[in-house]
Amino acid sequence: MATLQAIKYNDGQLEILDQLLLPESCIFIPIFNVEDAWAAIREMKVRGAPAIAIVGCLSLAVELRKLAAPETKEELCRFVKEKLDYLVTSRPTAVNTQLAAEACVKLCARLTDNTSVDTTAAKEDIIKHLEAMLADDVADNLAIGEHGARDITKKNATKDKLRILTHCNTGSLATAGYGTALGVIRSLHKANKLDQVYCTETRPYNQGSRLTAFELVYEKMPATLVCDSMAAAAMKQFKIDAVIVGADRVAANGDTANKIGTYQLAVLAKSHDVLFYVAAPFSSIDFQIPNGQSIPIEERPHSEMTHTGSIRTAAAGINCWNPGFDVTPAELITGGIITEKGVFKPDQLAPHQSN
Repeated sequence: MATLQAIKYNDGQLEILDQLLLPESCIFIPIFNVEDAWAAIREMKVRGAPAIAIVGCLSLAVELRKLAAPETKEELCRFVKEKLDYLVTSRPTAVNTQLAAEACVKLCARLTDNTSVDTTAAKEDIIKHLEAMLADDVADNLAIGEHGARDITKKNATKDKLRILTHCNTGSLATAGYGTALGVIRSLHKANKLDQVYCTETRPYNQGSRLTAFELVYEKMPATLVCDSMAAAAMKQFKIDAVIVGADRVAANGDTANKIGTYQLAVLAKSHDVLFYVAAPFSSIDFQIPNGQSIPIEERPHSEMTHTGSIRTAAAGINCWNPGFDVTPAELITGGIITEKGVFKPDQLAPHQSN
């Protein structure tokens, strides 16, 4: 069965699956410009670090296709940079959009300096660069899946099938397709090595129960939903073999920012002698940030904690703390960081930066 598709793009037409409506309904909404993309990202109609970057960049491609070529390449590049800078502000913790913006700005600079390229050709080159992100992300995810499945299987060589615990949503709904951590789980399932995957509900936004569970049921993978507070008991009761999570930003030393609740899973995994893996493309690694203390952590609205939909479930007047992410220290990532280039210990990332 084909994996779910959360981003549809064809010939300048962009649609995204509105993830706020899942699992009750699957409705695609059009994205006509960068402002639409910014709002969809901010409201979490689309989420997941890779998907955020892709939707943002494709929304710029949509605008550029409609835009008459500016008089100069300098004017074109100013337009592109302003739009990208705006998109970066939509969700500050995930680094993928920032790195994608920097790469596109560098391309603009090269095109501006190249006197043999006119403004129309420069615009087309920028559009091609932005549109290539969709296919590139799927290829990266497939490679992450294969590398991760191979490493986990090797480290559990005495076991016929494996029990995996995952957090938040890291599948087709968070990427261009296939997924990062959930992509590794998909690859284990394809290889007939998956006994059971346990997904946490991932409070307070319930990405696990709403989105990951939806993907697992859709693809008929053996899966069980557990509350976040059940993670320690599940590791002990079900003899979990590995925890696999995604990442919104990885610092140069391997410290990893991911959905709130990831840090406590890493602590629990260490206590239960369970391998802990982070699965992320190299575009999620920020080599400009030395460690996790420098990663900005987004704070989300209190209503995500106090309400379920329109129904209040917490006492009125209670103060709330609602960080969207936490940082897992590199030393707790005992399995390794799974990338499209292979599986590395956290302190081995830097040498592979430009490979």
